[in-house]
Amino acid sequence: MKIGGKTRRIAVCGKGGVGKTSMTALMLKHLSGRKDLKILAVDADPAVGLAWVLDVNVKKTVNDLRNEIIEKSRDREKIARQELAEAVDYKLFDALTEGNNFAFLAIGRPESEGCYCRVNDLLKEIIESLSADFDVVLIDGEAGIEQVNRRVMKEVDDLVLVSDPSAKGVRVAEALWNLVREQNAVACSRAGLVLNRVRDGEEAKGVMERTSLELFGWIPEDERLRRQDVEGKSFLDLPDDFPAGAAVAGIMRKLGF
Repeated sequence: MKIGGKTRRIAVCGKGGVGKTSMTALMLKHLSGRKDLKILAVDADPAVGLAWVLDVNVKKTVNDLRNEIIEKSRDREKIARQELAEAVDYKLFDALTEGNNFAFLAIGRPESEGCYCRVNDLLKEIIESLSADFDVVLIDGEAGIEQVNRRVMKEVDDLVLVSDPSAKGVRVAEALWNLVREQNAVACSRAGLVLNRVRDGEEAKGVMERTSLELFGWIPEDERLRRQDVEGKSFLDLPDDFPAGAAVAGIMRKLGF
């Protein structure tokens, strides 16, 4: 079932250490409970952090496929674009991992600088094509926004900017949004802030008085979430009634899910 007849693309970005991967995992937990949706989760962080918090065993990343194709093409003076595209398209399914009502794709390490731009562009095009088979594509981005555009997708519908209540975290979120608007880093329909690890509503209100970003919602400090992270357990195994999960469910309703 397509949402409004098209794939809904959501990218989660923010300063490192503010909990964007945890936020992405909880969003995926909420979405994967919808049996009417086909979901693709994309781990665009080189550290493959989303795979860890979901306990997904990634056997091969997109970057692994890219390197295999580059190695193979070195034996030939030229390789036709169509031939290269077909090779990547065929192999891309090797990098897909099936989860509980979702598919998982890890991008892997950043691409090397130099002469491989054609392969990088092809990867982005093919990931775009793959996403058309899903109702929702949820991207856990590396810190920053340009990487999402360069390595994953040309456009997103919802840009979720995650920050803790710190002034530095919020400034980074604002800088990312300004980059989107001023430099067209990513074609984006809507952007908003999610405040993570908030003590109470008054703290959230105080933060929002200092920024012009739209507030999608805030997530309270949650001992159960922290314990799950410390013990290395999948966030998908958390119950439905814990505070952080309830807050994320509210944010997802605001986004139309």
